[in-house]
Amino acid sequence: MTSFADLGLSSDILRAIADMGFEEPSPIQVLAIPPLLAGKDIVGQAQTGTGKTAAFGIPLLERLPPRQTRPRALVLCPTRELAIQVAEELGRLAAYKRGVRVLPVYGGQSLERQFQALERGAQIIAGTPGRILDHLDRGSLSLDEAATVVLDEADEMLDMGFYDDIESILRRTPEGCQKVLFSATMPGPILELAKQFLPAPEILKVIPKILTVPSIEQTFYEVRPDQKLDALCRVLDAQGLRKGLVFCATKRGVDDVASHLQARGYLAEGLHGDLAQARRERVMGRFRAGTLEVLVATDVAARGIDVEDVEAVINYDIPHDVEDYVHRVGRTGRAGRGGKAFTFVAARDRYRLREIMRFTRARIEHSPLPTLHDVAALKTDRILEEARAVMEAGSLERYTSLMEDFMEKGATGMDMAAALLKILLRRDIGPDSRREVAGEDLRFSGPTQVPRGEDSRPAPPWAPPVSRPRGGRKPGPPGTRHSSPRVRLSFNVGSRLRVTPGDLLGAIAGETGISGRSIGAIEIHDNLSFVDVPGEQADEIVRIMNAAHIRGLRLSVRRAGDGLRTKRASGEKVPT
Repeated sequence: MTSFADLGLSSDILRAIADMGFEEPSPIQVLAIPPLLAGKDIVGQAQTGTGKTAAFGIPLLERLPPRQTRPRALVLCPTRELAIQVAEELGRLAAYKRGVRVLPVYGGQSLERQFQALERGAQIIAGTPGRILDHLDRGSLSLDEAATVVLDEADEMLDMGFYDDIESILRRTPEGCQKVLFSATMPGPILELAKQFLPAPEILKVIPKILTVPSIEQTFYEVRPDQKLDALCRVLDAQGLRKGLVFCATKRGVDDVASHLQARGYLAEGLHGDLAQARRERVMGRFRAGTLEVLVATDVAARGIDVEDVEAVINYDIPHDVEDYVHRVGRTGRAGRGGKAFTFVAARDRYRLREIMRFTRARIEHSPLPTLHDVAALKTDRILEEARAVMEAGSLERYTSLMEDFMEKGATGMDMAAALLKILLRRDIGPDSRREVAGEDLRFSGPTQVPRGEDSRPAPPWAPPVSRPRGGRKPGPPGTRHSSPRVRLSFNVGSRLRVTPGDLLGAIAGETGISGRSIGAIEIHDNLSFVDVPGEQADEIVRIMNAAHIRGLRLSVRRAGDGLRTKRASGEKVPT
C-alpha cells in the first residue's frame, strides 16, 4: 500500500498532510502526484470528492520557487464555493511552507478589495473563469510567470458556458506552462479543449464506483465547529444508542472527542492507526460485545470494523472523499437491519455535502438539532416503555412491598412515579434548561459556571449556570450532609486561549483517570479558570495536572486559596 512518504514529498508537506488527517493517498493522488511533480501535463478523470485538490495541490506547492510574489499557479473552478474551498485546502497544505499565499478570486466579491489583494502579491490564485478573465483584461492580474494552470471540474465549467473564457485564459499562459485538467466526465468539448492546449498529456483515469446507500435514513445538522461536541452529545442522548460509530477526520480529533465523551460519562473509546495492535483488538472486542456505547474512529482505522448491529453512524467531520462517506454510512443498516447516519455540516462544508448527495443520489434530510426538551421527551418515552415491559414481565412483589412502606408515610403513587422519572432523566441529561426553553443562543462567554452532579452524568454545557458556595458543595436543605467536601483549584488558562469547560473537564479526567462525574463547578475567566474537585483527590490532581498541557501551554495548577493569596500579595487583580 502506497503512503504519502513513498511519493517523495518534502517534510513540510508531509507534516501538513498529517495535520489534516490524511493517513494514506487516494487512488487519484497515487496516480497524479508523481507525473505532476515531474512537470507533465495531465488529463485526469475522477469523481468529485476523491481527493483531486490534494492531487494537484501537493505537486503545485512542491514546485513553487522560494520568495516568489507574482502568481505562479492558477486554479480555475466553476463556482466561488469551490474556489474558496480549494484556496482553503491549499492553504492548509502550505501551512509549513514559509511565505506562500493563496488567494481566492471570484465574482460577487468587491473588485477594489481584489485589486488590493492582488497588488500585495500571491503565488497561487484560485478563481472562477469570468472574474479571472476580468482581472486579466484590466491588467490587475498577469499570468506571465505562471508555471501551472489547473482546470478543476472542467465539465462543470463547460456546462456553465465558460468554454470561451477558459480558452481565452489558456491563450495568455506562457509557453511551457504545465496544464492540468480534471473532470468527472469526458464529453466532446473537454476532449477538444485537451487536444488544443494539451498536445501530449498523460491520461489518468479512476474508474468510478457505484455509490449508493439506499436503505439508510440520512440526516444532516448545520453546526458551527465550536458546537460539535455539544451537538454530538445531544444526538447520542436523543437516539439512545447502544452501539454508535463516530467518524473524525484526524487521529487527534479521535482522541479529543473520545476523551470528552468519557469525561461526560459515556462509554466511549477511540480507534486510529497510532494505537498498538493489542489495544485496537481490545477496543474492538468491547465494541462487538456491546460494552462500549460509542466508538470514535478515523476512516482508515474503521476499515477493519465488521459489526452487524451498529445502530447509527455520526460524521463528526464530513469526509473529504465521497467514497469515504459511502464506506462510513455502510457500517450501519447491515444484515437487513435499519440504520441511521447523521452528518455535522459547517457553512464551509455545504459544497462537499452537495457533492455527496449528487454522486450518491442519496436524500440527506436537513434537521434542526434535538433540543433538551426533545431529548427529555424521547428518554421519557423509552423509560416508560421499559417500565411497561418490566410490569408485563411480573416478579415485582419485593418492590411492591417497598413502595407500600414508603407510601404509608404520605406519598402518592403518582408523586412517587414522577419523582423516580425525574431522577432518571436528571441522571442522564442534567437539569432542565430554562434558557433553551426561551430559545436563547447558548454559548460560553465570560465567567461561566457549569454544574456537575456528583452522582450523575455531567450536566451538558448548554444547561444553565448554577452558583455554588465557594467550597463547591451543592446547596441543600438545613442538615444535609455532603460526603465529599470540595476543593477549588485554579488553572493558568482561560478564555483568551479559547479554553472551554469541556477542555478542562476532558484534560482532568484524561490525565488523572477520575470520573468526570465527580468534578464540580467550572469557571472560565480571561486568563484563569477555577475547578471544584473532590477534596480527598485534590492534591493528587494538582500533582498530575502540573505536568500536563492544554492548547500547547504547560499548566500551573494550585489550590485556589494559595493562588489568590499570592496574587493579592503581589497586587495583581483577581476575579471575584
